[in-house]
Amino acid sequence: MSDDRTGAGQQQPGSQWYDGEAGPLVRPYAMTGGRTRPGPTGVRFDLIALVTLDAGAPGPDEAGGLGPEHRALLDLCRTETQSVAELAAGADLPVGVVRVLLGDLLELGCVTVSRPVPPAQLPDERILREVIAGLRAL
Repeated sequence: MSDDRTGAGQQQPGSQWYDGEAGPLVRPYAMTGGRTRPGPTGVRFDLIALVTLDAGAPGPDEAGGLGPEHRALLDLCRTETQSVAELAAGADLPVGVVRVLLGDLLELGCVTVSRPVPPAQLPDERILREVIAGLRAL
């Protein structure tokens, strides 16, 4: 009696890590090494925090020691400064994972993180209108 374990209803060894519709499945904790918070940098990675590629960042061929997710974030930052939310969407990764990975890249000196100017620190609209009126009067 033959025992056919490769039938349509059976899974092949290792197939629990692959979903036909979604592709390979890698849990977020596997990408971050089980970490849930960025390193001890003290930088907050809000959704609107701006991430810029540092001048000393490794090139695409030099980033051998980094994981594929780290390299994907670096590639996204090569074209222009992006927010954490944009990076998460572009890399198709959860924001929590992106924050941890950005913490790694920040510690390695690959990226810099800045915050946009808060609205409270922007000039008042009334002052801007007066400056425009003054310039027009010249």
